[in-house]
Amino acid sequence: MKGERTIIDLSHPIQNSVPGVPEFQRVSVAYQDHAGGGQDIQALFGVGPELLRGGEGWATETFTHLGTHSSTHVDAPLHYNSLIQGRPAQSIDELPLEWFYAPGVVLDFRHKADAQAITETDVEAELGRVGHQLRPLDIVLMHTGRDQYYGQVDYWLRGPGVSPAATRWLFDQGVRVMGIDAWGWDRPLDVQAREAAAAGQPGIFWAAHQLDLPYSQIERLTNLAALPPTGFTVACFPLKLLRGSAAPARVVGIVD
Repeated sequence: MKGERTIIDLSHPIQNSVPGVPEFQRVSVAYQDHAGGGQDIQALFGVGPELLRGGEGWATETFTHLGTHSSTHVDAPLHYNSLIQGRPAQSIDELPLEWFYAPGVVLDFRHKADAQAITETDVEAELGRVGHQLRPLDIVLMHTGRDQYYGQVDYWLRGPGVSPAATRWLFDQGVRVMGIDAWGWDRPLDVQAREAAAAGQPGIFWAAHQLDLPYSQIERLTNLAALPPTGFTVACFPLKLLRGSAAPARVVGIVD
């Protein structure tokens, strides 16, 4: 039907982590049922269950452990360094909303092995294959297929990563939001750590993050296979966390 559109969810659910997930990426949620809500109402207001529909109060949930980087989220420049291009790095609440609602393009790198780099040449070739000419503020999404491991203990050790040169090239084309369906934008950090230690020099560990560029990353996406390569819009508004280095986001693709 003319005018019909499909909204595709690109975000993982926020849920309790399985045992063994490292502390830095653990998520814990406490659930209170309607009976517990009824007890709260009686304690706060003196209203007993006989005055509530079905004797039930409100259901609530409390995040007891949720880092801003622990779920599908958007990074702000403040995450990468305190200064970006000589100025105080922008936090998540300071970024332009226009960045987070824009045309998208999906680039397929499922053939890349874990720890392999997605290079500038790879990005240009894939853009040519799908027939997309980048425009300023396009949102570029890297499809690695590693979302299948989300929630597993070794999820953070899987996936290829985008090279610093490819990241800078995208920025130079006017891209300000880049996303990936792996744990992080860089190659796995354990691999980069070994390489940095062996070389004894900066610019290897967390290299694509620390490029001194004011841009945002969406990390831990899912369901990119459900999108066409082009012809859709991405909405990825992060929570407005004051001075946040990142914030969770409900990321969706809107296909007309």
